[in-house]
Amino acid sequence: MATNSLTPPFEVIDHTADWALRVHGQDMVELLANAALGMATLLVGDLNKVAQNEVRRLELDAFDAETLLVDWLAELAYWAEESQLVFHKYSFSDVSETHLKVTAWGGVANELQKHIKAVTYHELEIKQTDQGLSTTIVFDV
Repeated sequence: MATNSLTPPFEVIDHTADWALRVHGQDMVELLANAALGMATLLVGDLNKVAQNEVRRLELDAFDAETLLVDWLAELAYWAEESQLVFHKYSFSDVSETHLKVTAWGGVANELQKHIKAVTYHELEIKQTDQGLSTTIVFDV
């Protein structure tokens, strides 16, 4: 197959299939809570329209802090996709960089703005700053 030497065989185009959040927290508990709250806000917009009549308890272990963050958000994204359950209040009882134990309250959303297919590791790094912890989370939507 002959190609015109002036025409490349592919083209880079803008793709809007991702959402990203920059999240801050004084410690790991606050970072996990703020990341979950940010994701819930992306899912439904106005969290005041979501009841708090559902409770879920969750315990996770992971290899490192980044994996724990991804696993936590992936679990919440699964509940949103599977049952339209969106959680926006959290009580953490045991947290380290590789473990979390949490109770989450929320309810069924009338509608999700977008569906999160995956919480990605794209350039994910939890960094220590003068104000605490900071990271950017990219969601595949």
